[in-house]
Amino acid sequence: MEIDWFGHACFRLHGKEGTVITDPYSKEIGLSFARPRGDIVTLSNDHPGHHYAQGVKGEPKVIDGPGEYEIKNIFITGVPTAHDKKGGKDRGSNTVYVIDIDGLTVCHLGDLGHVPTQPQAEALGNVNVLLIPVGGVSTINAGEAAEIVSLLEPQIVIPMHFAHPDLTFKLDASAKFFKEMGIKAPDAVDSLKVTKDSLPKETQVVLLEAKQKE
Repeated sequence: MEIDWFGHACFRLHGKEGTVITDPYSKEIGLSFARPRGDIVTLSNDHPGHHYAQGVKGEPKVIDGPGEYEIKNIFITGVPTAHDKKGGKDRGSNTVYVIDIDGLTVCHLGDLGHVPTQPQAEALGNVNVLLIPVGGVSTINAGEAAEIVSLLEPQIVIPMHFAHPDLTFKLDASAKFFKEMGIKAPDAVDSLKVTKDSLPKETQVVLLEAKQKE
């Protein structure tokens, strides 16, 4: 499987059976969107930064909430969570997606606003690759993100949803997360190819370069 990042919370998971695009965003948030092609689109909430399915090329199947889905031999489970620490009273609901693709389990936390409860963490299962917001303000902050990494113990962690000079709103820089993790900021890589056999034995943080153009 190959993982590309298009900025904010938008990733492309390209596997043998098909391609998943997570949380495509509209230009309202200030970033240019590269409009990738996909077979499946997952939307974690209805905010403009996470809900622009029409920006994805092709005729993708759109998944927009909790439940269990199977499309093109890709299994996706949407786990209900909240966008804040008050059960959604401030910012509404959020769906965390667990995506089983190419024998790997990828977890996209979307706009998660709290540390998962024990039942929620158990519903996520054994996570190989964790796509996690780290910029605080409207989601979990760097410290909470590090706590979730310890809770879920994924092999690979990819931070998302952090400060960018073109964003129309303020988020914390990714540097805060690396500090909480006790590591130096990794060099950004263009893309990540991962297989079941290539997973590291200990948790590894990978920083991807955002593709603003295809």
